[in-house]
Amino acid sequence: MDSQQIRVLVVDDDEPHAEAVAESLERVGYECVVAKSGREGIRLIEEQNFDIVLTDLIMDGVGGLEVLAKAKSELPDAEVVILTGHSTIKTAVTAMQAGATQYLTKPLDINELRTVADKVSQSQRLARTNIALQKQLNEKFGFEGVVGNSSQMHSVVQRLRQIAPTTATVLITGESGTGKELVAKAIHNNSPRQYKPFVPLNCAALSENILESELFGHVRGAFTGADRDRKGWFETANGGTLFLDEVGDIPPATQVKLLRVLESGEIVRVGTNEAVKVNVRLISATNRDLTEAINAGTFRQDLYHRLKVVNVKLPPLRSRREDIPLLIDSFLKEFSHSHGKKINSISPAARKAMMAYAWPGNVRELKNAVESMVVIDSDGVIDLDDLTEEIHAGVPVALETSGTASQLVGRSLEDIEKYYIAETLKLTSGNREEASKMLGIGERTLYRKIKEYGISDN
Repeated sequence: MDSQQIRVLVVDDDEPHAEAVAESLERVGYECVVAKSGREGIRLIEEQNFDIVLTDLIMDGVGGLEVLAKAKSELPDAEVVILTGHSTIKTAVTAMQAGATQYLTKPLDINELRTVADKVSQSQRLARTNIALQKQLNEKFGFEGVVGNSSQMHSVVQRLRQIAPTTATVLITGESGTGKELVAKAIHNNSPRQYKPFVPLNCAALSENILESELFGHVRGAFTGADRDRKGWFETANGGTLFLDEVGDIPPATQVKLLRVLESGEIVRVGTNEAVKVNVRLISATNRDLTEAINAGTFRQDLYHRLKVVNVKLPPLRSRREDIPLLIDSFLKEFSHSHGKKINSISPAARKAMMAYAWPGNVRELKNAVESMVVIDSDGVIDLDDLTEEIHAGVPVALETSGTASQLVGRSLEDIEKYYIAETLKLTSGNREEASKMLGIGERTLYRKIKEYGISDN
């Protein structure tokens, strides 16, 4: 076997038979662990990771169907093979319907056992290869949808890589429009739950009664208009991730119930006392200072600590201006495709104006502005006439405040050129490629002028 060795759990209360099965597979390279009872098998499934579970169907105490159910719950990517006698083949078919991959009849044919194990392991290796390729892509290009080359965003992406593979609850903080839901999706898409649901819910948009029903569900007759049972978002997200946006706006009574869910892993639908077990990773976000809300008595401190096992703080766009050209190009590509428009380029003047704008609405405002420009553009080049009213209104103020115009009146063209090259390099944190794009000159020309004028790009 190669480095992708397959781990097999053999569960059988017939110890000699279990050891014989394990030995026959170990001889051809599998790593096997033996459980001498169904109860021990369940414990091992809870504690360790296995690629294949081989379990006897009929055992004293805990049987194979219970081992199967536990494996499907705790190890959703594992393949389960049932071992059964001729008299219980009907039950084995039931096990197949419950998610078993295959069943083998006793006494086992060793060659058949190895053939089935090899076939099952192929799907495991393919899944591992896909995961490895995705990991390589993430390491090279960052997380899908998280665009940025600034030091701040490098730190954010590094933190996301550490967080994503875990089950820890995450609190994402930052100003409105910094991309909190995008980061929540990136965490989900790079986690073991990526093929399960990602369910977003904006807590600020709902009243207390509606919010509880949306979160936990309700039964028929729970309140006026509840004409049928309805699952809440916790149940809908079972096995996946629930994203609670604006979590700081959750009413105090609902905070208590949310805390109970995080502590017990169970939800109770509105109108009943029956608890339902859920397996959900919770990611929440807020643009409020929750410590101030705690001091004001509007947010529970114990819930805050439950939500904030890990914190991801997103920087505002104004503090990572070197990412603006990357974001512009990314959004231009996205909206050119979605609106069927061919955009060839963006003029240096338009880039310069967008770099000078304050972007109070952060990435969301930039994204909306680029979409507007793409929609209204008529010549394939984004220029000053395509900019939004907000950018037109905001840029002159920024330039006037800086005193740039008065400083350059009466100066030579060389001085003016030197000034704009130096300022552009400052805006891009010394990124010559981005600076050359903004200035509308080639990189070689920029390098020559930096040397000619003795400009520092550090």
